[in-house]
Amino acid sequence: MGKLGAEVSHALAARGVEVIFGIPGVHNVEMYRGIEDAGITHVLARHEGGAAFMADGYARASGKPGVCLTITGPGLTNAMTGLGQAYSDSVPVFALSTCLDDVAARRGQLHQMPGQLAAAASVCDWAEEPGTADAAYQIIDRAFFEFSSARPRPKYMQVPIALAGSEVPSASAPAPQPLAPSPAYGMVSDIVAKLIAAKRPLCIFGGGARGAQSAIDQVLQMSGAAAFTSYAGRGLVASDWPLKFGAALARPDSARICAEADLMLVFGCELAEVDLWRSELGHTCPMVRVDIDPVVLAQAGPDDLVLCADAAATLDMIAKAIPARAEDQPLKWDVAKVARTRDRWRAEVDAERPGIVPICDVLRTALPKDILVYSDMTQFAYVAKEVWDMDAPGLWHHPSGFGTLGYALPASIGGAMARQGSPVVCIAGDYGFQYTIQELATAVELQVPLIILLWDNTALKEIADAMTASQIPPTATHVENPDFLALAKAYGCAAVQPTSFDELTLNIAAALNTQGPTLIRMTPELMS
Repeated sequence: MGKLGAEVSHALAARGVEVIFGIPGVHNVEMYRGIEDAGITHVLARHEGGAAFMADGYARASGKPGVCLTITGPGLTNAMTGLGQAYSDSVPVFALSTCLDDVAARRGQLHQMPGQLAAAASVCDWAEEPGTADAAYQIIDRAFFEFSSARPRPKYMQVPIALAGSEVPSASAPAPQPLAPSPAYGMVSDIVAKLIAAKRPLCIFGGGARGAQSAIDQVLQMSGAAAFTSYAGRGLVASDWPLKFGAALARPDSARICAEADLMLVFGCELAEVDLWRSELGHTCPMVRVDIDPVVLAQAGPDDLVLCADAAATLDMIAKAIPARAEDQPLKWDVAKVARTRDRWRAEVDAERPGIVPICDVLRTALPKDILVYSDMTQFAYVAKEVWDMDAPGLWHHPSGFGTLGYALPASIGGAMARQGSPVVCIAGDYGFQYTIQELATAVELQVPLIILLWDNTALKEIADAMTASQIPPTATHVENPDFLALAKAYGCAAVQPTSFDELTLNIAAALNTQGPTLIRMTPELMS
């Protein structure tokens, strides 16, 4: 027996939760009663939005659900942007909050919010309010069961304040977690047959195929297929695969490549607007589509083969079933043409946002190959996502769907908590950085080894460019920035500004050996 708030912490710990990100308040103090006793580390964010982003970043780095805890009313609304981001990018976050016991008959209460549950439901997979302790435990189990067996998305539970402080029985031990659905052998055989018969098969691997890197390598080697990845799927295809088109689906010319294929195979990729930046992929051939989300599969055409299953498990079965390609059998695409296409696309990226590509090359050489990167909505990241190859999947995280500013800094703190001592990189623009700049205090408090690469062009440059392209005079796009170096130092961070590529390399080396966060301010002058 114990207070429900404390028993919830013990139930979460029994289900593998090691860290909670949040802010205590007068309405959720009971939820804090058992956190330390349950052996859970609590990270104090400086804003509930930061707590939700931290939980997101922790989940992406650890592969386990991230947990954030807020107060009633404004605590939840502050966190909703982060929860919306987690929803759009398929990140398992369990959001906890308290709620007022009565909003129907009473008015003028602190943090009163009539539609709190409905608000949470608008950015989460679902939102529930238990009336009993047993219901609370069942909701927790439901969330964690779905995290492991369905498309991962944030779940929300709000606990009435009186219930959180009531004496209740403890939760029962957790049941074994279910596995994501695997495909039937007959369906895999059909996919293998189509892949072997195709003359120009083209694969697309998204973030849903994470964990299948070795299987993907074997499938491509055996089939001779070409491959794209989504931004979230970077690192799934080996850098030395000669038929790798890279994370270039957003290049307009990629539609022509897709039109040349006689079989498309899409694994764990939504093919959303933020993947393609056009309405159609461009293919005219049949498609094999494997995804854990039936809503995604509903987009399929009449001649397509769809399979509602875990993409990684399916690729593993395909790799085991596909026969070896004969050594003298040529690849099914022109290697030289693929290389020329990639070179042309790289040149296009450099021309669209001049000078950033060389900086990316310097950074990629200076940073460890297994570095964990979180990027914000900034031109620097838009360039880097297309030209910065990753050596493994799950190392670069970007707010692709919801597209919110301010994501990178708090998310990278969450990632650093998951990596426990390994350096993490945050890439942010000068404007978006100020959305969550207060979380520098959390980074310093935790002394996480964090390298903050701040791209400071004193502008909302992407918006200014869009206005110019639309023949609109750039309006409200110039920014009067603070002295970021002085501000970072005031928080307790190390802070430097390189004036050359050599100096940038030295700054990176020093930051990798610094305990605590380092801010490296980069400006367009660095490109000259």
